Amino acid sequence: MTINVAVIGASGRMGKEVVKMVLSDPELQLVAAVAPSYAGKDAGELIGSKTIGVTVVATFEEAINNAQADVMVDFTVPHLAYAHAKRSIEAGIRPIMGTTGFTPEQITELDELCQQHQLGGLIAPNFSIGAILMMKFAQEAAKYMPHVEIIEYHGDQKLDAPSGTSIKTAELIAQTRQELRQGNPEEKETIEGARGGYYEGFRIHSVRLPGVFAQQEVIFGGNGQTLKIRHDSYDRAGYMPGVNHAVKKAMSYTGMVYGFEHIMD
Repeated sequence: MTINVAVIGASGRMGKEVVKMVLSDPELQLVAAVAPSYAGKDAGELIGSKTIGVTVVATFEEAINNAQADVMVDFTVPHLAYAHAKRSIEAGIRPIMGTTGFTPEQITELDELCQQHQLGGLIAPNFSIGAILMMKFAQEAAKYMPHVEIIEYHGDQKLDAPSGTSIKTAELIAQTRQELRQGNPEEKETIEGARGGYYEGFRIHSVRLPGVFAQQEVIFGGNGQTLKIRHDSYDRAGYMPGVNHAVKKAMSYTGMVYGFEHIMD
């Protein structure tokens, strides 16, 4: 069975990679692409390829209303993500959300909506297999080395901080580590924010610099030793096997899943 896919944010750096991935897989069919700056053009122009017969539209609603999509992949911006996911489910389309910024309450509501419509969906802070393994290894290490900090690095144009990946990592660590307030209890920040964001007793630090792509380091400290678990991404193509798997997997379950690690099998 061919899966019809709509790509939202198709002219973005991740969106273009998704378009390429869909077009390269005979089991997938691109039926809609949303990119306001390319509206009216053939979707092939997004990736510098030949004409493919899919006209780019300017709005999310046009894609939802006019395309017979089974799945929509969204790499847009955090303030639109929830509305896009909700509208997609209501239209009978399974949402694969690469955009982060969802609250726990929104995730619960979207899960209930997916259950109601008997659709699968995914909110994934990261689609990289290596990044997911990094999170899993960090979760395991936290059982034995509870003193931990996270440093995540992204380009200076990233909109949210900390990253969705670091938040998901922190949540997984918190599942196996009792809350422990780290550092000197008399510690004072002479520059506000110097110690990073506080989560369950440990800290998350966000670095934003031009020239950086996406890296994350989880540092564990113990008596006389440290353990560092680090993942580095160098190219957006590295996320596409995960996106491809998510698109296909969403056809086989019901509910909104938070975290790619839950559908890796």
